[in-house]
Amino acid sequence: MIHIEWPWMLLCLPLPWLLARWLPPARPQGAGLFLPFAATLAGDSMPVTRHLPRIRQVLFTLVWLLLVLAAIRPQWLGDPQPVPTTGRRLLLAVDVSGSMQTQDMAGGATRLQVVQKVAGEFIQHREGDQVGLILFGTRPYLQAPLTRDLDTVRQFLNEAMIGVAGTQTAIGDAIGLAIKKITEDHTGHKGDTVLILLTDGGNDAGIMLPEDAARMAAAAGLRIYTIGVGAVSQPGFFGLGGGNTDLDEDTLKLIARITGGEYFRAADAEALEQVYNRIDQLEPSAGREQWYRPRDEWFQWPLGLALLLSLPAVLWSGRRWA
Repeated sequence: MIHIEWPWMLLCLPLPWLLARWLPPARPQGAGLFLPFAATLAGDSMPVTRHLPRIRQVLFTLVWLLLVLAAIRPQWLGDPQPVPTTGRRLLLAVDVSGSMQTQDMAGGATRLQVVQKVAGEFIQHREGDQVGLILFGTRPYLQAPLTRDLDTVRQFLNEAMIGVAGTQTAIGDAIGLAIKKITEDHTGHKGDTVLILLTDGGNDAGIMLPEDAARMAAAAGLRIYTIGVGAVSQPGFFGLGGGNTDLDEDTLKLIARITGGEYFRAADAEALEQVYNRIDQLEPSAGREQWYRPRDEWFQWPLGLALLLSLPAVLWSGRRWA
């Protein structure tokens, strides 16, 4: 689609005609600059006239039309495309303690492998948001700061290894690190920051208690969605339970309630995918609601052609002008 950015420049189109009609022709003055070779160039018997040869008139007309065409700034508008915007700030805190290597998910995959696959797809769909990654075990650490480079965050998540942060689970310290990072980062609003905390166990390490960390998060405007992963506990042989018996669901529900989030249970890959879809609905990416049309400037083409045609128009040296 062709678009004209400055159509009001078309008002300049009749300017040469108005100047030629209302301004008197230039006359040589006695005190003017003496050029001894002027007679050779123009001819000794050439009368002073305001008329130009026809081909020269055509060239000057074309040059002026092209200059006006360049001045109105013609553009080609492409198809509308979504534009990334600031959107929400979203932190993922993923448990990489020793229990995450348990193979109780569908297909024999470990808990961490399922999380990497499903959470990676969730990250990829958060266009317009800033996403960061925290890995935690006995201690938490920031694997990826808040960034719009979603591919890098997803790569860091896929490269996470069991036990890299210790074999225990420090849920309170992971929340504390998230609070510290959003406090240090002043590029967004605290109320727009969300933490998705995913674990398969209870808090058995760290300095900060999960309940105290949740209250600090609520004061900082950090909303927390907690996800418990692992197969649902079922009675086994000789009265022994199967599935994930270490998960502290009460604590995870308390964290979500204090901060205004929600708690989800994911016993398999399909359930975890549904959880992330639900979070996607609760916290939609603001970047998907804005669009832009790419513009390709065309003014340089008529401008360049005008410059080329101006050379023969100015250097024309015909002997007879009238």
